[in-house]
Amino acid sequence: MTNVFLTINTGSGVHMTLSKRIFDLFFTSLGLLVLWPLLLLVVIIIKLTDGGQVFFRQERVGLKGKRFRIWKFRTMVPNAEQIGQSLTVGRDPRITPIGHWLRKSKLDELPQLFNVMTGEMSLVGPRPEVPKYVQLYPPQLRPVLDRVPGITDPASIRYRDENDVLASAVDPERVYIDTIMPEKARINLDYAARASVATDFVVIFQTFGKLVKH
Repeated sequence: MTNVFLTINTGSGVHMTLSKRIFDLFFTSLGLLVLWPLLLLVVIIIKLTDGGQVFFRQERVGLKGKRFRIWKFRTMVPNAEQIGQSLTVGRDPRITPIGHWLRKSKLDELPQLFNVMTGEMSLVGPRPEVPKYVQLYPPQLRPVLDRVPGITDPASIRYRDENDVLASAVDPERVYIDTIMPEKARINLDYAARASVATDFVVIFQTFGKLVKH
């Protein structure tokens, strides 16, 4: 599919190229159709494990700094945000037993398909950050906010084991802010300069490859 440089306004006010939006809607709809039994199974397992909420909603920063609430399967104890830092590092004690498996397999990210359907996210785009860290972006990294955030991106593939890397750091948050976050933004800005529907498909394929490998 060739790129069509026509922008559309989705219901949430997000703009993107028509070809990318069609790509997102087609493959997201296909994914939900194929994966709904798995999604239902995860819902049941989480509910049976501790009886708490199935989904985790967190404010993230999207296109042009617009804030939205991301969908995830809950992988931590219900009050995790009140008893720890924003970063999740290594074997964080707040992570539930089923949560460790969901995070390792990245299945906790699947509910973001609903964010894609509403236009708040794309299948491929910079991972949306929490406002706390976006406020620390230097001017040269802020153009990353000109892209619709996504479920996966080249930086996520590069830093597939980010939590394990941070777990070995003396000050994980400082390493994330000073090293990992800027590098991820630079990787995504480089990708944005040459991104197309075809390259998005390659990123999705590479993401599945990494998941299967792990």
